[in-house]
Amino acid sequence: MEVLVFKTSVQSKNNVQSVSAALDALTGVLKWNFDLQDSDNILRVVADDVSPRKVELVLNYAGFACEELPD
Repeated sequence: MEVLVFKTSVQSKNNVQSVSAALDALTGVLKWNFDLQDSDNILRVVADDVSPRKVELVLNYAGFACEELPD
């Protein structure tokens, strides 16, 4: 199990709702959450064997920027 951390352009609860089904559908994702109080609108994903690129693509497809942050 690992925690992936991303900087995103998701800015509101409505934005979160628009990506929630896609994040829930990713195989291997155990849980996820956004910190919209952080200036980088952080997304944390707890997952087993999920490529960071897959998470980035899900958000990109929904119209949001998403970039993995280094450890």
